[in-house]
Amino acid sequence: MMLPGRPRPRVGRSGGTGVSRVTTADVARESGVSRTTVSYVLNDTAGAAISAATRQRVRAAAERLGYVPSAAARALRRGRSDLVLCALPDWPVGPVIDSLLDHLTGELATRGLSVLVHHRREQRPLSDLWRAVTPRAVVGFTAFSAEDERAMQRAGIQAIGTVLDDDPRHPGAFAVSQTEVGRMQVRHLAAAGHRSLGYAQTTDPRVVDFAVPRLAGVREECRRLGLPAPRVRAVEVSVESGAAAAPAWRASPHPVTAVAAYNDEVALAVLAGLRALRLRVPQDVAVIGVDDVPAARLSAPALTTVSQSVHLQARYLCDAVVAALDGGSEPARPADVLRLVVRESA
Repeated sequence: MMLPGRPRPRVGRSGGTGVSRVTTADVARESGVSRTTVSYVLNDTAGAAISAATRQRVRAAAERLGYVPSAAARALRRGRSDLVLCALPDWPVGPVIDSLLDHLTGELATRGLSVLVHHRREQRPLSDLWRAVTPRAVVGFTAFSAEDERAMQRAGIQAIGTVLDDDPRHPGAFAVSQTEVGRMQVRHLAAAGHRSLGYAQTTDPRVVDFAVPRLAGVREECRRLGLPAPRVRAVEVSVESGAAAAPAWRASPHPVTAVAAYNDEVALAVLAGLRALRLRVPQDVAVIGVDDVPAARLSAPALTTVSQSVHLQARYLCDAVVAALDGGSEPARPADVLRLVVRESA
């Protein structure tokens, strides 16, 4: 039984006040029983012949002292920890990643598992981290290297990797096709009668793994439908950048009538820029984004977008973790993760 509390003060050799960890020996002294009895009570050991009064006295002493069991010791006793390590690449943590992690944490909490997120902003090997925290499973938001995967298997750690697009190097890995995201944007705009399209690309180099396939999907679908190649402009998340891109899209014999944006944040910058130039959306230029962030519903006009259904992704990842830990079969992949959300902007 884990009892929250606070560390107790102690007097150090120099006479100053410091903080020391409360141990089972402290609880034993406080309650007047042996350390073995304390261990049996706090770990709810089955079959231990300990009276209800003694159990109550030990737990009251532990709470009074602020005893917190060592996670490492608990993992050693169980032969495993209750941690799931999420290895997040060096991506900006915006509304989508934040929502995905929030959903995943909630889903795993219902299974008695805790989430530790590692945002990999340096080149330190992943193995240094999982060896230090001994998780039960590691969820990767990109594919693991073959070396990392083998090492985790040898250590008895379940590895659940994902990929951003179907990848022949990782057959069977769960993927949400970023190429299909771009194709969906073009199909919607073309179905609405738009023939001349612009594309608002991100300027953030950290998301190149998303940006490249999304733009590739836009270009492929334009070719497939017999549309001219999209006119690509880099757009920062600012009114000024959105306004600067608009003249290049509009200044030609065949002005752009619709813009597909890398994501909703870039799309909102385009909307703001068009508004600053007194261009109407969607009458003069339609706009479509990606991700369905909360602000997309609140923009003026409300933003049409492609949702990636992060709640479905989180539920699948949770089920995959539990299946791997229990030796069960892989859960069914969620259908229709990508979903078009039509609003006023397109």
